[in-house]
Amino acid sequence: MIALIVAYAENRVIGNKGMIPWKISGEQKRFKEFTTGNIVIMGRRSYEEIGRPLPNRETIVVSRTQNFDCEHCRTATSLEKAIQMAGTEKDIYISGGAGLYKEAISMVDKMYVTFVEKVIEGDTYFPEFDEAEFEKQVEEHFEGEIPYTYVTFTRIRK
Repeated sequence: MIALIVAYAENRVIGNKGMIPWKISGEQKRFKEFTTGNIVIMGRRSYEEIGRPLPNRETIVVSRTQNFDCEHCRTATSLEKAIQMAGTEKDIYISGGAGLYKEAISMVDKMYVTFVEKVIEGDTYFPEFDEAEFEKQVEEHFEGEIPYTYVTFTRIRK
């Protein structure tokens, strides 16, 4: 399975000055649950924000300019090459940034979205997509200072 996993605000913001523009207790729990034991593909800037391979998963960084090969981390020069490197033994989760998300939407079987229910200031956005290509399932809602909802989009196969 190839999936995309993202959190975005009501105005589609996913980042601000290279950082996630919110701190919401528990919001990243779903990311950890899904990606642990699997393969995470991310762009160079997303990887540099984290600064290290994520524990208990294989990380493939998409970069044309740098090489991040180390334990549990490899580099590919394109999303297509990263998916080929990942193989088919484990699930693949594409986790940003905006350019990879835009490229990946047409390839993914599922999109796991954390919908942050607030307009957030930012400079990086999740791309528009055709919701008619997916079945939308609202999974779980969380109240708090900044409420959020887990939504899963599953591609409709014709």
